[in-house]
Amino acid sequence: MKGRFRDLPIVAVLAAGVLVCAVPAFAQSNRAVEPPSSDTQAQERNRSQNVDFLFKALKAAPDETTAKAISDRILGLWLASGGDTTNLLMSRVRTAIEAKDIDLALQLLNAVIEFKPEYVEAWDQRATIYYMKKDYGEALTNLAQVLAREPRHFGALFGLGIIMQEFGDDKRALEVYRRLLEIDPHMQRVPELVQSLSEKIEGRDI
Repeated sequence: MKGRFRDLPIVAVLAAGVLVCAVPAFAQSNRAVEPPSSDTQAQERNRSQNVDFLFKALKAAPDETTAKAISDRILGLWLASGGDTTNLLMSRVRTAIEAKDIDLALQLLNAVIEFKPEYVEAWDQRATIYYMKKDYGEALTNLAQVLAREPRHFGALFGLGIIMQEFGDDKRALEVYRRLLEIDPHMQRVPELVQSLSEKIEGRDI
């Protein structure tokens, strides 16, 4: 996972006048954390290398079908990075969401993040839950945590763009969507959003 943002405009969206990012949960916790084993470290290195390779393939994908298959593979690697305990908790999160028990899903995600704060998909899912609850401040705080760990996270970037549009900040939404197209030129809905926002903000070409 990369521990920084790539785009200053995205940092501005998250920090300048929208929210102040929360202190990461792992900085707040006083519990002791055992260092990962050498096997775990090797697995993480391999997973990171695979994700990097797939992002290069995603950018070069010739069509939407190929791009979707690659992005699904990336998502699968992200989801699998939590380990057995985290995966079990996340399966319960999905069950709670399917049962429309949003409060239980949120409690479970809180537990996942407390247990494994580096697990990006828990932050992303919690951002979605807060968005569903219309708590946009918490949604943005969690998206900031996702992008701090993985600046290429297409789901988090898309969510950020949607929230910026709902705030009426079309200019920053357009910046986010353009960043998304750099990552995945075939991502559904994004080319149309870029075109419509470009015409709205910058005017039609003459």
